[in-house]
Amino acid sequence: MKLAMVGLGAMGGGIARRLLSSGFPLTVHNRTAAKADPLIEAGAQWAAQPQDAARDSDVVMLSLSDERAVDEVLFRRMLPVLKPGTVVIDTSTTSAAYANSASERLAAHGVRRVELCLLGNPEMAAQGRLRLFAAGHQQDVAEVENVLAAIGEELRYLGPPGTACTMKLAFNLLLGVQTVGLAEAVALGVRSGLDRTMLINAITSSGFCSPALAFRAAFMRRESYEPAAFRTRLMVKDLRLAASDARSAGLTLPVCASAADRLDEAVGAGHGDEDAAVVVETSLGS
Repeated sequence: MKLAMVGLGAMGGGIARRLLSSGFPLTVHNRTAAKADPLIEAGAQWAAQPQDAARDSDVVMLSLSDERAVDEVLFRRMLPVLKPGTVVIDTSTTSAAYANSASERLAAHGVRRVELCLLGNPEMAAQGRLRLFAAGHQQDVAEVENVLAAIGEELRYLGPPGTACTMKLAFNLLLGVQTVGLAEAVALGVRSGLDRTMLINAITSSGFCSPALAFRAAFMRRESYEPAAFRTRLMVKDLRLAASDARSAGLTLPVCASAADRLDEAVGAGHGDEDAAVVVETSLGS
């Protein structure tokens, strides 16, 4: 099996590390070439362009930032060279409608798409400990199950295209709201005279804390937000997508919208590429 990984951000890089350590021959591409250097040292082949990674591959994994990136990288640059029967495993978070359309567009060229919701952080990806929720044709998911088993300790099949993206948006909605809630709780305590580290430690050792919240709290405790595990601008993007999909379903999500606005303040303050936990700093400053 010829396998390619395109997009080596926090999660994509972790996935690529795991695939290499699991013995898969891997070709990699990233817009910022330097991010591939540790992977090349570990045995990956470098492709200067995404179409070079895609050409002759049996399976192509994508980890891209948004729908515009998918349009550019997958549809404009890679699709013309993908051979019929190729499986594209797309881990990019998009709207459900876009995901469904992407599957149809690829199918028109004989290319199959497995949509993958990833739950976990970059280190969990590198350790093969992600939880995976897949959508698309079930036989296509089964065909790449050996790849998925390398990066995840749990795999669930959800159904048709769009369902994995909906699952991801639901989880990211919860994460975004919790992150903003934690930031405001810390801001309240610190402004009222509590010691920052003591307060964060008290929260993370309480029944109010989840593993995901503890992970964000560690950034807040260190007051250091790079390298980001989940960039602030991408969390805003996902919350806006969740709110948009909700409107399409006849719902309003006021808490989600408020959290997106709060995070957008951090982006506007120049923190868009830092971890979303940086929202505590703009909360303290407001």
